[in-house]
Amino acid sequence: MGDVLAGIHSSWEFDTDSVLIRFERGIRTPKLFHVLGERRIPHEALSSVELGPGARKGTVVLRILPRPGADPLLEAAAGQLRDTADPYRLVLPAERETPAGYYAAELLARLGPRALEEADEFMVDPPPAPLRFKAYDGRVAFDGATVDFRWFRTGASSAKWKAGDQTFAVAELAGVEWRSPEVDGGYLRLLRRGPDGKPVTTAPVSADQDPTAVVFGLGYGLVHESLPLAASVLAAVQEVERTGGPVSALPNPRDPRRDPADIADRIRHLGDLHSAGLLTDEEFSAKKQDLLAEL
Repeated sequence: MGDVLAGIHSSWEFDTDSVLIRFERGIRTPKLFHVLGERRIPHEALSSVELGPGARKGTVVLRILPRPGADPLLEAAAGQLRDTADPYRLVLPAERETPAGYYAAELLARLGPRALEEADEFMVDPPPAPLRFKAYDGRVAFDGATVDFRWFRTGASSAKWKAGDQTFAVAELAGVEWRSPEVDGGYLRLLRRGPDGKPVTTAPVSADQDPTAVVFGLGYGLVHESLPLAASVLAAVQEVERTGGPVSALPNPRDPRRDPADIADRIRHLGDLHSAGLLTDEEFSAKKQDLLAEL
């Protein structure tokens, strides 16, 4: 193979063992594609290939379906991506249906014997760390080894302020739960690992009150920002499970010290919680000292 089929928003290069998808950076290209840049999916990671009419008149769609468990991005999305943001759909003018049919047949002929089985591990690379985004109630950052939640005074609940900013090592986690910001109640929740290695099961807590979750909202936690981070964390969790070893954080070029104005703002808010009886004297003093130590 090695030929290229160019479509709307992306082009596919057909190699002997994989398909390399390169996304355009046009103004009408979904922003998720801008972030992904490109994706290479091995033939052994494919479960099926489809070719059919597109939603727009005069177009056809060539679509490849990865095996369940093969792509961390799709695993994190859990079926919530819109068709227009599906990285494995190539939209083509109808006059290109014949070459599209040829490549579809070529890919079908290359499906492996386990095409209908769930993949044992991820076979497509995740979006690389470091990654970060703003949720409604806090800032989220992933450096490849730890996930940091830094709460916003204007968005975070008193329960989250009382718990304080959170840092989670990948080794502590068993998975990620992502609910699209394009529906009501969107959020990103980190699933903690229990002694048995499985997700800790606790009584349901709303994402707004859960210090292991951040809440999305209008303009916050957008798909192209939050989903790549969720996929990257999910892949790192699997890597720890697979190797049994820690993962290394990527170097952070930013000054690790916090903005003094931000620290002062947080201490004032802690004082408000203390005055309202939501923090004891001991809790207020301890959290104030923690914040001062970050200066």
